[in-house]
Amino acid sequence: MLQRNDLVIGGAGFAGLALAIALRQALGERFAITVADPALAQVPSKDPRATAIAAAARRLFEAIEVWDAVAPTAQPILDMVVTDSKLDDVVRPTFLTFGGEVEEGEPFAHMVENRYLIDALVKRAKDMGIDLRATAVSRYETTSKAVVVTFADGNEIEARLLVGADGARSAIREQAGIATHGWSYGQSGIVTTVEHERPHNGCAEEHFLPAGPFAILPLTGNRVSIVWTERTRDAERIVALPDDEFHTELEKRFGLHLGELKIAGPRRAYPLGLYNARSFIADRLALIGDAAHVIHPIAGQGLNMGLRDVAALAESIADVARLGLDIGGPQVLERYQRWRRFDTMTMSVATDGLNRLFSNHSNALRLVRDIGLGLVERMPELKRTFIREAAGVTGEVPKLMKGEMV
Repeated sequence: MLQRNDLVIGGAGFAGLALAIALRQALGERFAITVADPALAQVPSKDPRATAIAAAARRLFEAIEVWDAVAPTAQPILDMVVTDSKLDDVVRPTFLTFGGEVEEGEPFAHMVENRYLIDALVKRAKDMGIDLRATAVSRYETTSKAVVVTFADGNEIEARLLVGADGARSAIREQAGIATHGWSYGQSGIVTTVEHERPHNGCAEEHFLPAGPFAILPLTGNRVSIVWTERTRDAERIVALPDDEFHTELEKRFGLHLGELKIAGPRRAYPLGLYNARSFIADRLALIGDAAHVIHPIAGQGLNMGLRDVAALAESIADVARLGLDIGGPQVLERYQRWRRFDTMTMSVATDGLNRLFSNHSNALRLVRDIGLGLVERMPELKRTFIREAAGVTGEVPKLMKGEMV
C-alpha cells in the first residue's frame, strides 16, 4: 500500500533538515515529514568545512532548539578587518573595520564547523520522530492533489508537497525542467583549516587581492577557516602542491601576524559561480537553498540566504496547514516565491558586483574602491547599516529569522 505523507524533502543539508524540524515543531506529530538523502548514512558527519552563521540564522537555530547543542563549538565574530592590496605588497593597510554586534551582546555572526551543525540537526530531527531515509529522490510525478515520490531504493510516498533541497546540482530541479541562468566566475575557492600561534580574538579578516578575496575566519581555539579565491587553474595547481609548497603559498597571503601557521585539515577547491533557478516553484514543488540559488562567497551569505528560504517556506506552509488547506497548492507556492525572489536577486547582484569590483588587476579601480572603503570607514551609521544587512535582520524578515516559532 502506498505510504501517504504531508511533505517529502529531498536533501538533508542545513536547509532541508531545518525546514523539517521547523514544520514538525509548528504542526506537531500528525504532520508527517520524510527527509531523504544518501548522506544520512554517514553519521557522524565528516564535513571538514566551516560556515558563517549570521545573527538572523542563529535566531532560527535557537527557535528550532538546535543552537544550544552547537554553541560550545561556535566562535563569535567580534570584529572584521578589510584590506585591499597586491600579493607582493609589504604592507596591507586596513581600509575598513567593523565592530561585531547587531544588538548589545549579540555578535553579527558566528563561525560553526559544518559537522557539528549537521549532527545537531540530524539528532533533533530523529528526536522529533521525523522519517529520515539514507536514499535519494530518483523521480516524482504530480497529480492535481498529490505528488508521488519514488526513491532510489524503490520505495514510494504520496505527499502533498515535494521540496528540493538537494544542492546546486539539484536532480529534483532538473527533473522539474526548471532552467538556471547565471555564469561561472572562472574562480575556485580553496578551503582549509589553519592552526596558528597567537589568539585571533574573534577577528575575521578579508584581504582583497587581484585574484579574489582571501578570507580568514576565526574558529574556536587558535584556529581559523580559510576561504581563498583564485582563478580555477591556479587553484587546482595550488591544491595539488606538496605540503611545504602549499604552506609557502598560504603564508604569502596570510602573513605571520598570528605567528607560525600549520595546516590542520584537508584542502579542497570548489568552483565558484552565480546561478539562479528561473522559478523557485513548480507543480507541488518548491526549491530552497543551493537548489534555488548559488552566489559568490565574497559576502558569506550563501547559507544565510538558504535559511531565509527555509523560514519563508515554513511560515507559508504552517499558515495554510493550520487552516486545513492544501500545503502544496498555488497559494503557498506563489507566496513563497514572491517572498524570496526579489531578495535573492538583490543579493546575487550585490555579490556579483563586489566580486567584479575587487577581483581584478586595475589600478584605477583599486583607487576608486579604496577611496570608497575609506569613506565608509568614516561613517559609523553607514557601517551599522552594513552590519545589520550582513546579519540578515533587515527587510521583510520571516518569523524564524527573528527567533520566533512559526
